[in-house]
Amino acid sequence: MTILSIIAAAVAAWVFGAVWYGIIGKGWMAASGLTEETVNRKDPVPYVGSFLCTVVVAATLAYVLGLTGIADPSGGLMLGLGLGLFAVAPWVATNVLFSQRPRGLIWMDGVYPTVGMALMGLVLGLF
Repeated sequence: MTILSIIAAAVAAWVFGAVWYGIIGKGWMAASGLTEETVNRKDPVPYVGSFLCTVVVAATLAYVLGLTGIADPSGGLMLGLGLGLFAVAPWVATNVLFSQRPRGLIWMDGVYPTVGMALMGLVLGLF
């Protein structure tokens, strides 16, 4: 897998995140205690930082795919889905529960890494 495949996988997951939070944005903001007045949409740091984090996750998933010998889109999809659902989403749930934030954030924030990693695995498997 090349850096191009890693970037493509990161872009796929990052774009999904933009769509996902665009769909649930108002509910997510309310559950997170944010308002339009408290969010600075002109600040590039969250956008750039989240994309760089997504590249790190895509590179890590590419490494794991290489270690496991999975080299096809369906295998990549299933590995990404499994890691998102059974490794990352439980950490999201733990953070929400211990921070005593609304439990609805578990599914709101858990869907993004689950589907995002599945998309990453699919894209990486295509290369």
